[in-house]
Amino acid sequence: MTDLKHPPEELTKGDFAEVTKPFDLFREWLVDAEASEPNDPNALSLATVDETGMPNVRMVLLKGFDERGFVFYTNFESAKGRELLFAGKAAMCFHWKSLRRQVRIRGPVEQVSKEEADEYYRSRARGSRIGAWASKQSRPLESRFALEKEVARYTAKFGIGDIPRPDHWSGMRLVPLTIEFWHDRPFRLHDRILFTRESADRPWSKERLYP
Repeated sequence: MTDLKHPPEELTKGDFAEVTKPFDLFREWLVDAEASEPNDPNALSLATVDETGMPNVRMVLLKGFDERGFVFYTNFESAKGRELLFAGKAAMCFHWKSLRRQVRIRGPVEQVSKEEADEYYRSRARGSRIGAWASKQSRPLESRFALEKEVARYTAKFGIGDIPRPDHWSGMRLVPLTIEFWHDRPFRLHDRILFTRESADRPWSKERLYP
């Protein structure tokens, strides 16, 4: 994944005139957010649809990005996981209130490699790795005590040994075909710039949008 650095001054002002690479601009804005947002600058809303076309949205955390796309992790047996596997596409929205900035992203999704998923899973706290086994995410839970029993059961099962990654828990990468940057300006005359491409191996096009 890419290293992050502080943004040049012109990008902090919302001036998009010289911007040609959307991943570079996203990197700069994320660094700004890490300095200014009080909680979870990598938080995003993730939108999916189910088999009936009904939309769904929830907050997740971005766990990495590079020019291949934007990575997050989930239980594939959850509502989110099932919808991602069914539709094969999703949308993201980052909103950094402290900066008055927003980034919207849309495109197909793909599973990360087993090696990438294993590496991230090993980096999680031990309790979070236990939780990936104990939680039947999105399904009915009879009581909090029932969840705590499952946590205790898997804690005893794995003891002090290694906790392998469950087959149903892995990462998804959203491969962007559109990335829109929005920056607040006075009188609601906001700056909006849209990057689009036909596929992941095609070049980006850029255009400004009316606010």
